[in-house]
Amino acid sequence: MKKLTLLSLLVMVSAAASAQSMGLSFSYFIPKNGYFSTPISPFSIRGLGVDLNKYIALETGASLYRMSGLNVKDMPFATKDAMVGPNFTILVPAELVIQFKGKQAEFDIKGGGFAFYGFSQKINYGNLDRALRKYQGWDVANADVTYTNNPGYGYHFGAEFTFNVTRQFGISIESNYMVGQAKFPLKGTYTGGTLNGTNETLPIDFADAKIDFTGFEFALGIIFSGR
Repeated sequence: MKKLTLLSLLVMVSAAASAQSMGLSFSYFIPKNGYFSTPISPFSIRGLGVDLNKYIALETGASLYRMSGLNVKDMPFATKDAMVGPNFTILVPAELVIQFKGKQAEFDIKGGGFAFYGFSQKINYGNLDRALRKYQGWDVANADVTYTNNPGYGYHFGAEFTFNVTRQFGISIESNYMVGQAKFPLKGTYTGGTLNGTNETLPIDFADAKIDFTGFEFALGIIFSGR
C-alpha cells in the first residue's frame, strides 16, 4: 500500500510540474454488483495533464473512495450482493484524451487504464453467509474466512464536457465506465445445514476469487488551466 501511495504522489507531482491543466472533482462510483460509493474530499484530484497537441492530451490523478461494498467474482457460486466492504480504495487512472475545443466549451473522449488498491477491508459476512446457504440449499450457514489483499488493475473509457467560465477556470461533468479486478483469494471454513438435519463444516478455498471493480464513475469538477 505504501508503494502504491508513494507512486500515486510521484505521478501527481510529476504531472503537475508540467501540467497545462488540472482539476478538483467530486467523483461517485456505482459498482455493477455493490453499493453506491463516494469520494473523500478533498482527496480527489483528477485531470492532471499535459497537452501533446491541440487535439490530444495525457491525464492522470487520484481519488480516494469510501467504498460501501464491492462484489467478489470467480467463486464456485455467483452472487449480485457485495461481499467486501466498507473499505477505503485509492484509484489512479492514466488516460489518453481526444479533445474537441470550442471558444467556451470542450468535449473530451477518454480511455486508458487504472490501478486501485483497497485497504481496511472487511468481509460482509451477512451476504457471504446468505450466498453459501443458497449455494448449499441449507437453512443456516456461518463462514469464517481470511483473505489475501492485492492491488488491482483495469481499463476505462468515457467522456467529459467542460464549460469554460473564463480562460483559466471551467466546470466539468464527466462519466466513465470502469472494468477492473483484483486478486482476492479466500480461505477458511463454513458451518451449517438444514433445520431438520445435522450440521457439517466444509472448507473454503476460493483461490481464484477476485474483487470486481466494474461500474460507472460520475464526476463533477472544476478545471484550472495554465494556458
